[in-house]
Amino acid sequence: MADALWGAGAHRVTVNVADADVEPAAALRMPGPESPVALVSVWVDSATDHLRAPVDAVIAAVGLPWSAYLVTESIPMVNTRFPAAVGERVHGLAQVAFLQRPQGQSVEEWLDIWLNSHTFVAVDLQDTFSYVQNVVARVLTPGAEPWHAIVEECFPAAAMTDPHVFFDAVGDDERLARHQTEMFESVQRFIDLAKIAVLPTSRYDV
Repeated sequence: MADALWGAGAHRVTVNVADADVEPAAALRMPGPESPVALVSVWVDSATDHLRAPVDAVIAAVGLPWSAYLVTESIPMVNTRFPAAVGERVHGLAQVAFLQRPQGQSVEEWLDIWLNSHTFVAVDLQDTFSYVQNVVARVLTPGAEPWHAIVEECFPAAAMTDPHVFFDAVGDDERLARHQTEMFESVQRFIDLAKIAVLPTSRYDV
């Protein structure tokens, strides 16, 4: 698929897929309304329908239900800890979360809480080595779930099964409980927790 996307005009492709390497993290999955199995990120010159059509055709040819979103990407934490060669699997767990903002919350307030406040909370309370924030600017395919954001976070492999690693609290039960509580208090400020999908994946920058 990656080769076909290059041929369709992609400048860069990243694939996050729920594969055998992340089966130990199955307990972290929250299927949400669509039960996603992968995230394919494609950088193109234009997301206008007729110019994006060759990319859509490649994705559709996989034979699975799919949706497309135009996003603005921010990377507050670049992966310098576990760099991977192009095409090789990135170390550990890449967790992808599909989010909606709480009903009644303004876009301005939502972005302020998430980008200017929660970002620091997430980095401080988790053993994250990569953090990508995608704000959905436009839903591109009819009938797609109206996600407002797509988040990508990478963790060491041990975080798949050990919450102490996930929450940067190895050997400290009190610190784990505190970090879990503080994280929950932060996310409920800007995420509708009744409408969320979380997908443990392997990440490939292809």
